Amino acid sequence: MNLPLASLRWDNSFARLDEAFFQRVLPTPMPAPQLVAFNPDAAALLGLDPAAAATEEFVAVMSGNGRLAAMDPLAAIYAGHQFGVWVPELGDGRAILLGEIVTPQGSRWELQLKGAGMTRFSRMGDGRAVLRSTIREYLASEAMAGLRIPTTRALSITGSSLPVYRERAETAAVLARLAPSHVRFGSFELFAARRMPDQVKQLADYVITLHFPEFAELPDEERYAAWFREVIDRTARLMAQWTAVGFAHGVMNTDNMSILGLTLDYGPYGWLDEYDPGFICNHTDQTGRYAFDQQPRVGLWNCSRLGEALFPLIAEQPALAALESYRGTFETTIDQLIRSKLGLRTTEADDLALQGELFALMHREAIDYTRFFRALSHFNPDDARTRTAVEAEAAAPAALTVWLDRYADRLAREVTTTDRQAQMLGVNPKFVLRNWVAQEVIEAAERGEFAPIEAVRQLMAHPFEEHPGWERYAGPAPAGVVPVEVSCSS
Repeated sequence: MNLPLASLRWDNSFARLDEAFFQRVLPTPMPAPQLVAFNPDAAALLGLDPAAAATEEFVAVMSGNGRLAAMDPLAAIYAGHQFGVWVPELGDGRAILLGEIVTPQGSRWELQLKGAGMTRFSRMGDGRAVLRSTIREYLASEAMAGLRIPTTRALSITGSSLPVYRERAETAAVLARLAPSHVRFGSFELFAARRMPDQVKQLADYVITLHFPEFAELPDEERYAAWFREVIDRTARLMAQWTAVGFAHGVMNTDNMSILGLTLDYGPYGWLDEYDPGFICNHTDQTGRYAFDQQPRVGLWNCSRLGEALFPLIAEQPALAALESYRGTFETTIDQLIRSKLGLRTTEADDLALQGELFALMHREAIDYTRFFRALSHFNPDDARTRTAVEAEAAAPAALTVWLDRYADRLAREVTTTDRQAQMLGVNPKFVLRNWVAQEVIEAAERGEFAPIEAVRQLMAHPFEEHPGWERYAGPAPAGVVPVEVSCSS
């Protein structure tokens, strides 16, 4: 069903909570907004007619210059641990929730404008986003969706000539972001720290009723523990999925952790080029707290902080048992994902050693993570050309020879009726959103060329397909391209 914007069904369930949870605030208009990017895939989630993007009404609403009568705009309050340090009040300092769209199928999508102006949570900020950061989040969220990893979604970018100052003067932009809920771990932490248990319970009941209805009818002593266990399991699975595709978030503060297990708030992210478990994508992260290989540990640490915030809704023993499940969920999920990347359906005692040797080899030889697994997907032990293609991913091809011999022997013991190559090509992407690709799109947009945004979005929406003619986007930065350095301001 394709509906015009004004015909969408709106609700404002978060706005019906206690007013301690938010500030009612209207977006700040931008001068002369224009449509920079529109995502028909996200529009389809809402039942929105793609033709709506061509209307003045759409541009006005998505830039914060207009408002539909059914909307009840607000900025949510939350707190969080930022780089391990407790910050007692944060909140939506540059994001404004317009309300929820309820689709004809009954799904709920919050529509939030990121960069829509100041709120009382802006602190020293200006409440604005810049074109550079909105493009990075727009493309990254859609790339993550293409990889079939839980994430917020991006509907549109609107831009303006309004100057915004970061490290340099840039232009303002607004990202229209979608999620079933933007509630975070830090949403609970704030009220727990303020000793407001009624609000912690109210928020938990709200989230469970709307997004975890399978637990809603359980007795109190079971409901919150079962829900907490599910949040932990979703978080552990998300960390395993990030690991398997080589994604580093860069700023895993508790206020950036989704209660639904979504990838939330894309800033200084990065996908691995050369395999380096200690990869730090965020220039601000001087200690490597959020390095690639630390993300699973941080995920558990963050879940522990959420557990503290939920006391006394959950007794100590059920809470500890739920936290104990994190490691098992992560290890089971990452084992399944890596086996799938290697095309292994059966299990043998030496499989972990085979995997460990591969990752040590990739690190030592600085092998491109995504390109290697894509090449391995084409590997045929009986075809010397496919072996040569895999070995070519190492600077010294002979370094892979012994491991490939072991891998070929292991494949020979697989008993399956399915097409291994097709299965591996379906889980090992050819394309991920490398920082140099995003930067190339950004620089084109800053020159007023917006078409590359949609071209790259479409590419990242289907990362497992070959896309002839786009091969340059499947590898590291071309020679002469200066590496992109991203930080929290990104």
